[in-house]
Amino acid sequence: MTKADIVNEIAKNTGIDKVSVLATVEAFMDTIKDSLAKKENVYLRGFGSFIVKERAQKTARNISKNTTIIIPAHSIPSFKPSKTFVNEVKK
Repeated sequence: MTKADIVNEIAKNTGIDKVSVLATVEAFMDTIKDSLAKKENVYLRGFGSFIVKERAQKTARNISKNTTIIIPAHSIPSFKPSKTFVNEVKK
């Protein structure tokens, strides 16, 4: 399902025009991204959590050049679904 599919589905189910739904979906995604960029987790009860995970520094290998490189510590976004979300998908 794409963002356009989501917008179409919401517009069909709610009767709100697609332009308004698209603006709302874009604002929602921007808010999530901005919060995670500030290292603030986002919790949506009954749906899941968007969290920032910290990755430690590690050593990796460049096989083609036969060298080792250091990958610095960094943060990555992650999604953890709620138990109710997982149970709905399992059905």
